[in-house]
Amino acid sequence: MEQKRPLVWLSADSGENTVPPSLTSQWAIVPVDINTQSLAILPHWRGLAVGVCVVADLELAGLPLFAPWLEALPVSSWLALVRREQLQHPAVRQLIREFCQDYHTLPIAPYRLSDSLGHMWGMSKLTEALASSDHASDYQQYALEGPSSAIRMARSLVRKFSITNEPLLIYGASGTGKEAAARFAHEHSDRRTQILVNVNCAALPASLTQSELFGHERGAFTHALNKRMGRIAAADGGTLILTGADELSLEQQSAILRFLQDGIIEPVGASRPIKVNVRIIATCSVPLEQRVEQGLFRSDVFYRLGNLSVTLPTLKERLEDIPLLARRALDACDGSHYQIGSDTLVALARHSWPGNLRELQNRIRQAVLMTKSLHITPEDLGLEPTGAPAQPDRFTLEAFRARAEEQAISTSLSLTHQNVSAAARLLKISRVSFYRLLEKHNLQLPSSINLNPGRGQGD
Repeated sequence: MEQKRPLVWLSADSGENTVPPSLTSQWAIVPVDINTQSLAILPHWRGLAVGVCVVADLELAGLPLFAPWLEALPVSSWLALVRREQLQHPAVRQLIREFCQDYHTLPIAPYRLSDSLGHMWGMSKLTEALASSDHASDYQQYALEGPSSAIRMARSLVRKFSITNEPLLIYGASGTGKEAAARFAHEHSDRRTQILVNVNCAALPASLTQSELFGHERGAFTHALNKRMGRIAAADGGTLILTGADELSLEQQSAILRFLQDGIIEPVGASRPIKVNVRIIATCSVPLEQRVEQGLFRSDVFYRLGNLSVTLPTLKERLEDIPLLARRALDACDGSHYQIGSDTLVALARHSWPGNLRELQNRIRQAVLMTKSLHITPEDLGLEPTGAPAQPDRFTLEAFRARAEEQAISTSLSLTHQNVSAAARLLKISRVSFYRLLEKHNLQLPSSINLNPGRGQGD
């Protein structure tokens, strides 16, 4: 007997009671009730290609409750079940536009609903197969997965920015999954059925920039024996990813300025310019503002790239995701039969991860080759065993409280333009207590800090 395909049923009710009988015969229903289940403790589900979110049972005021669940659940394609009159509300339309691939209005038409879900399942599996063939066993496959608030926030921002045609900047340290985020933005945009072209800026020779990006006519220069379409023209109607845009030289930046400003390119040797419709996504390891200040990046090019930006968290900032990511890395290198115990997970969490997800992937591959049993140990991963004294206090309750206090100090100062009194009021503590916190954590105020409490700002 053929195994039923899983179908997530997300609702504000007891889930199973609202599922049409016509679906239960075809799908294995995975009910999720937002009123009784906890978003903070989600199972590490896998293989959930399709889900239904029952918006029809919600009042407009309860609509914001759905978005975090739609973001957090590892479902590739959502279908919204709505009442026809709900489509008049902009908030409902925005929710569907941002998270869903389709919607179905009540009353339920069993055959139409079944056809929609079947189509979504097929397209999701096709996309998954294509991604697997392009990035076999690569961490980019699962870089954006995980329950941590850090990756959920980054994923939510990328999803929100995907619905516009504005340029998008994706920042992140090496190995954090910038390419995965760029592909995610393309796949959730209106251009997802169009071509995606990736240009590695670090490997683009300055002398060939115009020819590679804009193309050239036959005879435009020596060895130009045939007409050639450039990478930008090839992406017309779709998305162009500029990987490592912070590596572009000043000369290369000058060459692409007109394209960024007006969407116009001129192939080498051509007599007329060409108008193209391309959405730009640029990935960078170094903040472009910093490159501009150093005189290494043109400000006019930066302002045409920097309208929207997302910064991906390092692996150190998303430790809750390590069990899932380690499991995904194992599966990607045919290690699904290996087990990772609690001691090994603690050792993984204690590591500093300078190479982020790429380093995790490499260590997992090493462990599969090195282990002599089905249980992977810290030694197999090249890590210190859990009994070692490395960072012994990092996971105590006191250590977590200390990190929370440091973040509170930094955030409050940033939000109040470095005004100590205003920062203390924001945290609902006195200035004396604020200074005690600074002393406790050995934090120094910036030299330009505003110490003047101003009128009415005393303790």
